[in-house]
Amino acid sequence: MVLRNSRYIFKLTASAALYLFMITAAIFSQQPEIGDPVVGGIPQEVEDDFIPEPDNYRIRTWIEDLEIPWSLVFLSEKRALVTERPGRVRIIKEGVLREDPYKIIEDAVHIGEGGLMGIEKHPEYPEENYIYLMYTYRDGDLYNRVDRYVDTEDTLEYDRTIVRNIPGHRVHNGGRIAFGPDGLLYICTGDIWQAELAQDEESLAGKILRYTPDGDIPEDNPFDDSPVYSLGHRNPQGLAWHGETGSLFSSEHGPSGEFGGLQGKDIVNLIKKGGNYGWPLVLGSAGIDPYIDPLIMWKTATPPSGMAFLNGNLYVATLRSQSLVRINFNIEDGIYKPGRIDRLFAQGDFSGAYGRLRDVVVGPDGALYVLTSNRDGRGSPAENDDRILKLNLR
Repeated sequence: MVLRNSRYIFKLTASAALYLFMITAAIFSQQPEIGDPVVGGIPQEVEDDFIPEPDNYRIRTWIEDLEIPWSLVFLSEKRALVTERPGRVRIIKEGVLREDPYKIIEDAVHIGEGGLMGIEKHPEYPEENYIYLMYTYRDGDLYNRVDRYVDTEDTLEYDRTIVRNIPGHRVHNGGRIAFGPDGLLYICTGDIWQAELAQDEESLAGKILRYTPDGDIPEDNPFDDSPVYSLGHRNPQGLAWHGETGSLFSSEHGPSGEFGGLQGKDIVNLIKKGGNYGWPLVLGSAGIDPYIDPLIMWKTATPPSGMAFLNGNLYVATLRSQSLVRINFNIEDGIYKPGRIDRLFAQGDFSGAYGRLRDVVVGPDGALYVLTSNRDGRGSPAENDDRILKLNLR
């Protein structure tokens, strides 16, 4: 990220000072000396394989002419909802995008990376006909919130707020929300360019949060009376559960200029309840307790976003690298190791056939649906962008 004004420079300096303090405290508390900066190695043993034209997929445009789509949820085989970051929920019926918005979130603030982001349905939908939305809003400062709505099949009507006052910013808002196999709601939040918040257990920033469908704090959350499920995250934007093991995976954006100009180092994590994933103290495979090393780290900027498991493979939509990443894991004694990492539809120079990709979802028909993000100010829009692509295995 390019620093464009003195306010960002001040926050960078403040974060760097806090970082040095925390590192010094760790050293004097008899933790091992961890270097300057603390950047571990690449945890995976396999190299990425670029496959510009994978022959085992049939791909076509399913929906086009969207404006910065962020998240997609299927309500049935015939109905789906997609969020657009400027604050619109659009409905797709039998493969056709309806022209009028299904719902406009009036107080959603589309600024930088903020706006209307994640969408999810209640795990017992349609019997419990609730839809959940995460978006940026302004109450003096910028914040993020998750609200629940009733789906009337004509529009969405506000029902209740699950959580508000999550710190917000022009960047690093997280934004992904998803229900896990435990029936609980998981929420990704970013560090809002104030890295120290990711290690602050009292802050909702830089975390993965967990709530009941009604907005209560689950009794088995790892911290007393807290929605925090894991901490030490910079900007997590993907959540996915392995279909057989039930393990939770998350994607996360690495640094873009913090702490002496660190770049890249985007990661995929295996999330454990109460786990600390190190930001801003540790990056990569550093092997320093109590911080949990990632499963995958890429040296160059990839920014991974939405994720989904299909047939045992983890599919990850990526932004700058413009590829749909396919990861196959070898699992032995509960330990996950990438056996293969493929970058689909992309060249070795990280240019992809479809541009920036924000989300990937498995539809009720078993196909993969991929959202492009070429109109977000960082891409090069093609004709009829942004789109939802449909991928079928041949």
